[in-house]
Amino acid sequence: MATLTLTCIGDDRPGLVSDLSEPINAHGASWKRSQMARLGGKFVGILLLEVPEDRAEPLVSALSALKDAGLQVIVERTDAPTEAPSLRLSLELLGADRPGIVAEISAALAAHRVGIQELSTDVREAPMAGGHLFEAQALLEAPPSTSTDDLRSMLEAIADELMVEIRLSDTEDLTPP
Repeated sequence: MATLTLTCIGDDRPGLVSDLSEPINAHGASWKRSQMARLGGKFVGILLLEVPEDRAEPLVSALSALKDAGLQVIVERTDAPTEAPSLRLSLELLGADRPGIVAEISAALAAHRVGIQELSTDVREAPMAGGHLFEAQALLEAPPSTSTDDLRSMLEAIADELMVEIRLSDTEDLTPP
């Protein structure tokens, strides 16, 4: 089996997911995992597929042809991930929206060899206070030797500078199904 990772983007319209799923199904691929959303009037998505080896190249060609239907699909062949022991953590952040929050937090995590496995962000109206709130949820993966307390202290110091609230917690195994 070949493992393929897809990214796609197109002007949002009814039928885009159907257009995407048709060649995947026609080539006998298995849709393993995905995240899709409408962002700024565009339909965007990331997908993980498995397809029989002899059908991988024809599938890639069929997905590339979706550009004619207004959907740009980029396909990368990937190997199934090998799971190394790691410390899995959950991070939640909430505070006044301002530029640089993601840049500062992600740089600090990278400096401590902590990877971001999943990241969801949103900006919403701040009730009663006016302005906007930035919120983020992330699933993190750190080397097993990482001290959660040290990482939490480092993030809390950055949170004070950014004037946001950060909660870091241990979590169950975050390996996707």
